[in-house]
Amino acid sequence: MDPSPRPAVVIDNGSGYTKMGFAGNVEPCFIIPTVVAVNESFLNQSKNLSKANWLAQHNAGVMADLDFFIGDEALTKSRCSSTYNLSYPVQHGQVENWDAMERYWQQCIFNYLRCDPEDHYFLLTESPLTSPESREYTGEIMFETFNVPGLYIAVNSVLALAAGYTTSKCEMTGVVVDVGEGAAHVVPVADGYVIGGSIKSIPIAGKDVTLFVQNLMRERGENVPPDDSFEVARKVKEMYCYTCSDIVKEFNKHDKEPTKYMRHWRGIKPKSGAPYSCDIGYERFLGPEIFFNPEIYGSDFTTPLPVVIDKCIQSAPIDTRRSLYKNIVLSGGSTMFKDFNKRLQRDLKKIVDTRVLLSEARLNGEIKSQPVEVNVVSHPIQRFAVWFGGSVLASTPEFFTACHTKAEYEEHGASICRSNPVFKGMY
Repeated sequence: MDPSPRPAVVIDNGSGYTKMGFAGNVEPCFIIPTVVAVNESFLNQSKNLSKANWLAQHNAGVMADLDFFIGDEALTKSRCSSTYNLSYPVQHGQVENWDAMERYWQQCIFNYLRCDPEDHYFLLTESPLTSPESREYTGEIMFETFNVPGLYIAVNSVLALAAGYTTSKCEMTGVVVDVGEGAAHVVPVADGYVIGGSIKSIPIAGKDVTLFVQNLMRERGENVPPDDSFEVARKVKEMYCYTCSDIVKEFNKHDKEPTKYMRHWRGIKPKSGAPYSCDIGYERFLGPEIFFNPEIYGSDFTTPLPVVIDKCIQSAPIDTRRSLYKNIVLSGGSTMFKDFNKRLQRDLKKIVDTRVLLSEARLNGEIKSQPVEVNVVSHPIQRFAVWFGGSVLASTPEFFTACHTKAEYEEHGASICRSNPVFKGMY
């Protein structure tokens, strides 16, 4: 059966969430946490049994495979029973546990998407700093375990740019500010190719915002059960946090009218089932502020995000810089805070304008510089922009010719997955 008439499967595995669905759709079919839960009792049983008792050892291993959950099911199992051990196969954008990742993909394909992998081409995503060896592992699993007919591994930043496709404008030059749950990267892309030497990585991401909100609520003595505090902080971050224009003014506003800006959280204690409530105050704007004033979170990293973006563009080839400033694309759930794009554009514009004025002052005004246009692009689907970009690209005829096929894998081996061609016909 020729799989090319069928829609390709697009899976974006992030550190926090996995987005999956079929090419041609506007939204992913499923968005689930990238987490697995394994029943430790079966694992320990198979380890402790002697080699002579191979049948019992095999049966314990089979039961461990069956008693394996991913996503929200895994989180629920771990809360209800202490025998389940949570594991996060993707850390900081990189796959750390390949065995868990393979089983995770297995459940994604068969339990969620409910498709036969032999009938669909696959598009998977990767971080811009992923090693070629990781691509080989991915290729081996997809071709050997799932027997897929074709595979394309795309850099998530390029897909985020592709998500901005419209009928009138196909801009494949820009800077992608990708801030997810566990990793944050600033990646310049020129004509669909990543400028590798200019990539900047930031050790602050969505999980850090959650931890900061959790610490603020704990220090204020809010009545949140310790075993539920991280989950409450995550929901507070997603539901109530926003980006302010001036942190001092925001403090004054909250102090003058606390009832106007204060929010209330009501929950149920996981173990006892008793209800509880707490107030949400300054953390509403202090959470996202760690991207603009990281020193309030810790002393290890103190460079604001706008400065990182400016350094990234300044280290790129000089003939691309104006185009890069003009198309700064936001991607990832941690860029979804209200007014995040406006604050980022304002702060970055200040840095650029100050540099232009200084250069003119050095030349005593003899040469007037052209103003530099700074534009931060925000759109409603930026939470899953990478997945949507993959959906767009995997819907084109060029995708099937760009994919590595099962026949190529059998002839040349996993090394073919080390590089994936850019679709030159797309722009």
